[in-house]
Amino acid sequence: MTNLVNPLQQVSQLPIPVGVLGFGGLGQAAAKVLAPKQQIQWVVAADQKGFAVDPSGLDVQRAIATYQTQGSLGYLEPEGTLSTQSIADLIQQSQNVAGFFLALPNLPNTFMASVAQQFIEIGWQGVLIDAIKRTSAVEQLVDLGSQLAAAGITYITGCGATPGLLTAAAALAAQSYAEVHQVKITFGVGIANWDAYRATIREDIAHLPGYDVETARAMTDAEVEALLDKTQGILSLEDMEHADDVILEMAGICGRDRVTVGGVVDTRHPQKPLSTNVQVTGRTFEGKISTHT
Repeated sequence: MTNLVNPLQQVSQLPIPVGVLGFGGLGQAAAKVLAPKQQIQWVVAADQKGFAVDPSGLDVQRAIATYQTQGSLGYLEPEGTLSTQSIADLIQQSQNVAGFFLALPNLPNTFMASVAQQFIEIGWQGVLIDAIKRTSAVEQLVDLGSQLAAAGITYITGCGATPGLLTAAAALAAQSYAEVHQVKITFGVGIANWDAYRATIREDIAHLPGYDVETARAMTDAEVEALLDKTQGILSLEDMEHADDVILEMAGICGRDRVTVGGVVDTRHPQKPLSTNVQVTGRTFEGKISTHT
């Protein structure tokens, strides 16, 4: 009897090459998750000053140590290369990489869309995943949808906690209702040292009254420190421009005007300052108004 081999099984046995763009706190955390996986292999990464490539798999501990001590993956020996256009240079060398996690700061607000455009122009094909936050930034990527599809790129946006996991929880809870009246997402984030998440904190500062993306982007580290000293390290955020609204609207859950997002970020302690939760209020199929938390 002839043994038939399923070609899909053969492909699935090979580790899928993947990369990370951006190597701050989020990028390093992603690398730590990716590196031990058997089904995928972390082979490329880039930061602002350089990139590293190893088809046999990058060593996550050496990569993080090099970045933290020397400021760039470009100094990683022998895999690193210093570059003033690290993202473009890395994409050129990544035609065999199947997917990227874009752990990049979306500063300015058009940055992530411009990176997606680079992938399109170079002719790369594969899967791109991001964890960006702002509604307007996600809308830019939605506008690129037809170009991404034509280029052979699958783009998955809003894959953080919010938008992301909590958005999915809201969509799941919404199935209990005939009509959703309100989705309220409240998050708590604790960071032991803001320095490891500089870009993320700047993006959060941009949501504070009196600030926007450009003012937050232009702040020096000393100015950020001064602001955090003034607030005892706490950032209280309300009515944020978060893409949970447009994602839930596109999914047919409810209009974006019914979605609110806010939370508290503690930049000096790893413990969450409050419990993260999602509240969904709506009219049930029995005609009653109720709230799920």
